[in-house]
Amino acid sequence: MLDLAEELHRWTEEGRAFAVATVVAVGGSAPRGPGAALAVDSEGTVIGSVSGGCVEGAVYDLCVQALQDGETVVERFGYSDEDAFAVGLTCGGIIDIMVTPVGADAPARPVLRSALSAAARDEPAALARVVRGPAELLGTALLVRPGEARRGSPRAEAGAGSYEGGLGGQAELDRTAAGEAHALLDAGRTGTVELSADSSRCPGGLTLLVESSVPPPRMIVFGAIDFAAALVRMGKFLGYHVTVCDARPVFATRTRFPEADDVVVDWPHRYLRGTATDERTVLCVLTHDAKFDVPLLEAALRMPAAYVGALGSRRTHADRERRLREAGLSHKELSRLRAPIGLDLGARTPEETALSIAAEIVATRRGGTGTPLTGSGRPIHHDKTDGAKTGPRPRPTTHSTGTRFSSSGILPPQARS
Repeated sequence: MLDLAEELHRWTEEGRAFAVATVVAVGGSAPRGPGAALAVDSEGTVIGSVSGGCVEGAVYDLCVQALQDGETVVERFGYSDEDAFAVGLTCGGIIDIMVTPVGADAPARPVLRSALSAAARDEPAALARVVRGPAELLGTALLVRPGEARRGSPRAEAGAGSYEGGLGGQAELDRTAAGEAHALLDAGRTGTVELSADSSRCPGGLTLLVESSVPPPRMIVFGAIDFAAALVRMGKFLGYHVTVCDARPVFATRTRFPEADDVVVDWPHRYLRGTATDERTVLCVLTHDAKFDVPLLEAALRMPAAYVGALGSRRTHADRERRLREAGLSHKELSRLRAPIGLDLGARTPEETALSIAAEIVATRRGGTGTPLTGSGRPIHHDKTDGAKTGPRPRPTTHSTGTRFSSSGILPPQARS
């Protein structure tokens, strides 16, 4: 639900009652992953999506029902080839969706309000909710922030290693859940956590969905050219915090790049060495000039980054690669460089080139090949780190729809293999 943070936070501030449907488990070719959400307020306004359109009508009805009866439920939607008109996923996948009413007096509303507020401000936080377990715990929530409730640490007073909310009043269960949530937050991941079924935690065991909200990843574009302006727009569309850097003040202006989050006038290599990058950062070198490219790439290829790409012809790249070897870069370091930058789309215009670059960035992040899906036989929805983020990916199976339950619903072990 944190993907709807800005709008849902506004709803909570306005005092609106609403119900939120969240994907809590997926199997097969499901179009949206855990954490994807759809919400309906008391006036029937709907935001978000849980399946790209396959089951939204039925989920909307569930949200309306939850607002009326105040009950948290989990429902499974899957493909049924016996009835082509049944509500389900025509792509053949399976999703479990938890529907939670958030009325003005809902016990979890203060925790959800804090989580939505943090996410709307791009502050790191993790929201853990029970999605399988005893009926009385379903939908209960706990919020942790960086530096709070480290795994195995005792709960401290508010503001000093504290967490907000709880999962039913059991201190040991809350501490364990907070520690697990913090571990996922540290990794910037959303996924499920299975807690042990012992008396110190929760008899019978339970499953938590932990949604991590972290600041958007950075895209740094070096070279204030027309191609950069198109790439800035594409980067913002993909959810990056975009910085443009160029040593030439006449080109690096807010007027030329109104959609950039930051416009920096500095030598690219000097700026890069003085700024923070991490494993999600994207670095796009469009300067196309050896005096900028070589010292910049010498630094970039030795820093943490998800993607490093450089614009230029094959001849330009061959010369650039020679210079980088002379500067002491190893074969392993040079292998990180995507150059010429982008996928082969036959791009000509700045916008088409930006699209080809964005496509390569997405393919790198998700483990895609960049080849046409037509005739490939490859899964459409996949992620090279799916297992780390959302747990084992279930094998597609046939499930009917309409099973409503309140204390279970996570895909069974035989559906996960």
